[in-house]
Amino acid sequence: MPCAGRTVAPRPRWSGWGTGGRNRASLNVRGHRLSDPPRGDGGVGQVNDIGTQGRRTLKMRSKAFTLIELLVVIAIIAILMAVLMPSLNLARDHAKRVHCVSNTKTLALGWYMYQDEFGGRLVPAHTLNSPIQWVGQEPATGTWDQKKDSIRRGLIFPYVGHSVEIFRCPADKRRPTASRPVAFRTFSIVGGANGEDWGDYNKATRYSEIKTPAMKYVLVEEADTRGYNMGSWQMYPRNRTWTDPVAMWHNKRTTLGFADGHAEMREWKDRYFIEWNLKAMYGEPFTFGLTPPSDAQTDIDYMAKGFACKSFK
Repeated sequence: MPCAGRTVAPRPRWSGWGTGGRNRASLNVRGHRLSDPPRGDGGVGQVNDIGTQGRRTLKMRSKAFTLIELLVVIAIIAILMAVLMPSLNLARDHAKRVHCVSNTKTLALGWYMYQDEFGGRLVPAHTLNSPIQWVGQEPATGTWDQKKDSIRRGLIFPYVGHSVEIFRCPADKRRPTASRPVAFRTFSIVGGANGEDWGDYNKATRYSEIKTPAMKYVLVEEADTRGYNMGSWQMYPRNRTWTDPVAMWHNKRTTLGFADGHAEMREWKDRYFIEWNLKAMYGEPFTFGLTPPSDAQTDIDYMAKGFACKSFK
């Protein structure tokens, strides 16, 4: 029994019991729950607020790039560009080669169809001999519009689809300036195919005079330095001497059109010949005519054997 005169404090009791055991139990002492955060400026509630703000700040930071991450991304992009650019350039160059060969084939077929329609007579190819040849005469210092008009006046123009652009290599990016005229037309017919009559060969005037036409080229990409491809493309096939330079707009390659109407691209091998052509192409000091040394005969042999003409003198 309780002693008389003593006040007995009420026994603390637990609340929040559930069927599954104590659930968020709180101890009630004198009307206060021990689970409640302390009141006043004890700081515990402020700490909870700061923690929430910190988590928000970290979450925001996690969504942004750091400087190091940005530099890593830039470095990866630079590496990918370094790897892919050569492949893209090769693909672009290959596409231009295909385009140029297609243009040359069209010209070669037009050249072939002309002789077929005129009883085997080859189209005249001496552009200085008369105003109208396979192309018309063109002024060295004329505008490109004037040079295009000379192509339209040419005898072969109706046989190539009335297209001016196929007479120019798509890889030739030169443009005329006040101090340096540039030819619009890239292609020339060789002197031996009814062109200029000089050299150590007899030119052919009829198709039947060209033996093995599938192996004889009649069209060459030329790099004349005088503002237009004058006359015909020339060389001395019997004496193995170069006269006119060739254009190499496809990484040291030149497109040739053959007497049977097909076209192909020749990759040059001899350093002396390549350097000589580059001077003509890019306007450096240049002299027509080149006799290759004895150890640089690969290219001259190929062109001499394939030169379209009636015979050697």
